Amino acid sequence: MPRYYYKAIRLDGEEVEGEQEAADEASLIRRLQAEGLLPLKTRSAGGLTAQLARRRQRSLQAKDIESLTRQLATLLESGLTLDRSLGVLTELTPEEHVTRVLSDLQERVRGGATFSAALEAQGGQFPKLYINMVRAGEASGALDQVLVRLADYLERSAELRGTVTSALVYPMILLLVAGLSVIMLLVFVVPQFTVLFEDMGAALPTPTRIVVGAGDLFRDYWWALLVLVALIALVLERWLQNPENRRAFDYRVMRLPLFGDLIWKMETARLCHTLSTLLKNGLPLLSGLNLAKEVVNNRKIGDGLDEAADDLKHGRGLAEPLASRAVLPQLALQMIRVGEESGTLDAMLAKVADIFDRETRTSVQRMLTLLEPALIIGLGVIVAGIIISILMAILGANELVF
Repeated sequence: MPRYYYKAIRLDGEEVEGEQEAADEASLIRRLQAEGLLPLKTRSAGGLTAQLARRRQRSLQAKDIESLTRQLATLLESGLTLDRSLGVLTELTPEEHVTRVLSDLQERVRGGATFSAALEAQGGQFPKLYINMVRAGEASGALDQVLVRLADYLERSAELRGTVTSALVYPMILLLVAGLSVIMLLVFVVPQFTVLFEDMGAALPTPTRIVVGAGDLFRDYWWALLVLVALIALVLERWLQNPENRRAFDYRVMRLPLFGDLIWKMETARLCHTLSTLLKNGLPLLSGLNLAKEVVNNRKIGDGLDEAADDLKHGRGLAEPLASRAVLPQLALQMIRVGEESGTLDAMLAKVADIFDRETRTSVQRMLTLLEPALIIGLGVIVAGIIISILMAILGANELVF
């Protein structure tokens, strides 16, 4: 008999999972229900091949989640039930990996599970913050409004990421072209002069020997250089996986000119926008802060938020512990303090997010204004150095002739 994996909920709310043999999935579901369990998920346990196939299945991307969230909110606002809305989305969605998730969500909702529980059972496809906001919407009876805010939040987060990513495309292309240009000079142009120098029998100046040696290195050992770069990247990735190493790295990054300020503004915008959305959806401040701090990537800011959350447990406000640890910029702290005093913290946090979103875009443009000419000047200096080293050798050879 084939084996099946299952995940189910007991009557007391406890979640259980395991494997059992059964004739088919329907038989397994009937057996679990007879045992007083509510099945959430069943699938063939299979073997190694089945497991590898599941691992190869494409997961949801941020744009997929944002799109289905907005469409689901629209259907719910039009009066359709959650079950029917999920069914409509399943029929209309062309992407197989999204359809698979929607079908599973619909089956769980039909089986009596809440939407938040169905999302949680998707194996990490949906962020914890997303699930908790849906849970708050279910508790308040305003799931459609919560989904609209969620879609807006996801769209805003994607725009913020896209601003930085798209702005860095041109400098990265420029850096790549500059690097390739230098390598082409060293590998193909410099060797032509090397043959000339050898025929003259002249002793090469030190700068020329360095340039010729660099060309020989790139031409003869390019594969070793690629392996070295890959090893350095792998070692750095492993090193950053250690929490203490990552913390030390993040603290140093925040002290860098331009980059540290950009990261601070970007994290402030992300944190305030997330916390504002959570508070608008009815989550308490402490719960919202504990969820919002998960979107912060820099550990220096994250450590300050952890300490601020501990102070909140003892009845202190939000602005005071954040200010004592300099977690956020002064403007953000002042606006948060005003929001607490006026009872409009969620709206004030949204304004802070708007301000620092614009500040992030301005900082990115300012950084690019400095970065682009710096790259061009750097390339010019390197090329000029190569040309000067060749001219030094030519002039030295001419002196020997005369």
